[in-house]
Amino acid sequence: MDLKEKVRIIIERLKKEHPDAKIALKFENPLQLLVATILSAQCTDERVNEVTEKLFKKYKSAEDFVKVSLEELAEDIKSTGFYQQKAKYIQESCKIILEKYGGEVPRTMEELLELPGVARKTANIVLSNAYGIVEGIAVDTHVKRLSQRLGLVKSTQPEKIEKELMEIVPKEDWFIFPFLLQAHGRKVCIARKPKCELCVLKDLCDAYTS
Repeated sequence: MDLKEKVRIIIERLKKEHPDAKIALKFENPLQLLVATILSAQCTDERVNEVTEKLFKKYKSAEDFVKVSLEELAEDIKSTGFYQQKAKYIQESCKIILEKYGGEVPRTMEELLELPGVARKTANIVLSNAYGIVEGIAVDTHVKRLSQRLGLVKSTQPEKIEKELMEIVPKEDWFIFPFLLQAHGRKVCIARKPKCELCVLKDLCDAYTS
């Protein structure tokens, strides 16, 4: 079985197994999604949602994030970890969004990648979920782990993994693919103790069959 056929079967099974797979972060506009995604680095989506529930009531625009002191913003996001760096990224990104894009989060990969703290994963998430523009496959820790365990990729770096996946995942599934792997990674293919006996992919999994 070649990789394209293997991926097709994996997607088919995961769509049946996780029919409600979707983004876990809560947001109401592109700016909220950008901020939430920056906060999600090295942090669970559940914790981010707890923090942003209060954060987005306090900060409603890019201008709000810019005019507050860096110390206050860092304190507001402290429980997400790496909070000083994240606060700096958010504030610097919002400055660029205000000065260069009139307060609107940009709509292209190139422009998003110019923002501090934004790599392809974040840009893919914002473009596809806020604007419906699918240019690639968002590679987070779940996507990386499952793609490697299943034997779909050889790379270890997220951007190289994305390129490998884009070659074998049908383009119409680029959007849903990360959410399927995330759902499966949270419920079944857990990092430390995968529930292989419950997995609908075990016969296709290199880590299980090898």
